[in-house]
Amino acid sequence: MPIFSFHRSLRLVLVAMLALAVGSIGARADQITVFAAASMKNALDEIARTFEDETGHTTTLVYAGTAVLARQIEQGAPANLLVSASVEWMDYLEGQNLIVPESRVVVTGNRMVLIAPKDQAKPVEFNENLDLDGLLVGGLLAMALVDAVPAGIYGKAALSHYDLWDEVSDRVAQADNVRAALAFVALDQTPLGIVYASDAHAEPRVDVVARIPSHSHAPIRYPAALVAGQSGSGAKAFLDFLTGAKASGVFEQHGFSVPGG
Repeated sequence: MPIFSFHRSLRLVLVAMLALAVGSIGARADQITVFAAASMKNALDEIARTFEDETGHTTTLVYAGTAVLARQIEQGAPANLLVSASVEWMDYLEGQNLIVPESRVVVTGNRMVLIAPKDQAKPVEFNENLDLDGLLVGGLLAMALVDAVPAGIYGKAALSHYDLWDEVSDRVAQADNVRAALAFVALDQTPLGIVYASDAHAEPRVDVVARIPSHSHAPIRYPAALVAGQSGSGAKAFLDFLTGAKASGVFEQHGFSVPGG
């Protein structure tokens, strides 16, 4: 065989092999749509980047209050995976046969804190003796929706535990999700707010003035599960990644805790 013909044939073989390899990678790579609680944004963005680099899958992360996400899934939104800030909402979806029960797993935990704008933060003890009305100095207390969003529900439970809720119930600025409540305080629109510790960790314009005792509300757990009829190998791989050591390390760095801690 002439040399030029051999080289041409070799090039054709290499091109064909490359095309097969690329096609094989494309067949394995999935586009994964993840619905996740707003409080998880910073940590989950980082985890997703690492997952994409290691697997070739692509993730689209949609953040909102858990109640909103659950209702969207109920209405048929094309999510592959849900990471919830509420055990109750995950229970609800499971009861409607909208998640894959055997895939359900708790990926991390959190705790509640009282925050103030950074230049106004003065440490206090969060207990029945807290003069919350005095600390608000005529302003409002920022919280996520207290009857629908997990962070708001936990916060209201803690206030009620210490008989503080009635004192401030008519002075709460309720936001659609916990990150919106965080923004009220960060922008100095409210003197105080109740958010997750991970939210306070993510926002340099606020400081924690009190850690809210975990026994004053239900344990904070973030369950994740595949959405029924929407899951694939990529979504399962991402769910497995969320429970691994790398993801756990990222959660910890962003102020999350062991589940329920």
